[in-house]
Amino acid sequence: MALYIFSDAHLGADNDDAEAAKLAKIGLLFERVKADGDRLIVLGDLFDFWFEYRHAIPKEHHRVLFMMTELIGRGIKIDYVSGNHDFWLGDFFSTQMQISLHRDFLDLDYDGRRLHLIHGDGLARADRGYRLLKRILRSPLNIWLYRKLTPDWAMPLAKYVSGSSRNYTSRRDRRFAEDYTRYARRKLKEGYDVVAIGHLHIPVYTEHEDGVYINTGDFINHFSYARMSEGKITLEYLQ
Repeated sequence: MALYIFSDAHLGADNDDAEAAKLAKIGLLFERVKADGDRLIVLGDLFDFWFEYRHAIPKEHHRVLFMMTELIGRGIKIDYVSGNHDFWLGDFFSTQMQISLHRDFLDLDYDGRRLHLIHGDGLARADRGYRLLKRILRSPLNIWLYRKLTPDWAMPLAKYVSGSSRNYTSRRDRRFAEDYTRYARRKLKEGYDVVAIGHLHIPVYTEHEDGVYINTGDFINHFSYARMSEGKITLEYLQ
């Protein structure tokens, strides 16, 4: 059996054609998971924006939710590691879909290997401003205040802000790529065999003397993902 890891689809961010292409690629990936997978990890930012009201969720993402439900129905375990566009994930995934939700990171033993999985936002040492913003966005008070807006007002506003944030971080985070490599090497020295990170939208596979650093890239331009089987992890692409 195999473990699959992907990240950064940012569903809802693009025009209809681009969104259809992303969903089609996710469908192809899920077919591969069905063929030989027993576990799938979403390494953050599946959605460009997700906000849960107490009795409502974004309706535009029903197709991918149905696709994930089918995997779960086949006995495939799904984990979701939160990313920088996932601050406001509530309990819908855990209570209604039986998806294990992990805030910030997940440490996992699989196939005799120790894995450290993290989305990666805010890892760069110089990114102090973002780490402050992260605390603000996760504030229970701010979440409570935002819920006072009706969905018809809140969703368009959040999508606009989310798009601006994505454009800013995509330009900036490429400059921080070396910090991600340093972080991975530090975790490998701590005893992990594999460090998997997302967020940069840049596929990376690097073997170090202590183990492997892999960045899953994205499902926007690269359609790249990681696959682990029989103790070996690889970076693969959908054509």
